[in-house]
Amino acid sequence: MEKLILKFPLILLVLHIRGGEFSDNPVPLLVEAPIPEVVEFNNTIYATCEVTPVPNLPSCQPKISGQVLFKQLFPNGPLEVKLNLRGLPTIDHQSRAIHIHQYGDLSQGSVSVGPHYNPQDVDHPSHPGDLGNFLSVQGVIRHFLTLPEAKLFGAHSILGRAVVVHEKEDDLGMGSDEESKRSGNAGEGIAVCVIGITNPSLWQKTELLPRRRGGRVRKSKMRV
Repeated sequence: MEKLILKFPLILLVLHIRGGEFSDNPVPLLVEAPIPEVVEFNNTIYATCEVTPVPNLPSCQPKISGQVLFKQLFPNGPLEVKLNLRGLPTIDHQSRAIHIHQYGDLSQGSVSVGPHYNPQDVDHPSHPGDLGNFLSVQGVIRHFLTLPEAKLFGAHSILGRAVVVHEKEDDLGMGSDEESKRSGNAGEGIAVCVIGITNPSLWQKTELLPRRRGGRVRKSKMRV
């Protein structure tokens, strides 16, 4: 596959899926290789999301900034994610949810980004962009994780969508109300960014420590 992608300027792969799952009675879906990045970067797609506080943020909320970085091997690699966020209280006991939302529209902060990105119309926390809950250490959130259901290419690409850091902890769909199944009752968004394609330099500037398991996805601390 590597030689084919490097040889031709455009590759179309046929994945036999139905309703998001592999099927014995497949419906063909064309997946286009992102060009020129897939050729330039050894079949790997990179993306970045430059996090900034939402406009008119209440003074009681921390002003979070930093980056969310993405890396994925085309066409079937898992989506790897690095969180590098700062600006939280040095002593902070509030775990905060991070999710991918449907629209990359920051004109009204976290309001205009819409609901969680949920192309398969399933209950939370099974959305492809449900990253989970994160607790800061000395005002910083640095983690590595994988999102097995999310993609940087194809019909369900998260490119151009938004990452939202929420004010509260995600209840992971275990709440008693309907909102738990939609958003995890994580409260308002306090920091946002739009996911855009980039080169490998930002990803390569970070150094990973060994992974650890935590919750629904694997996470580990990251050193920069």
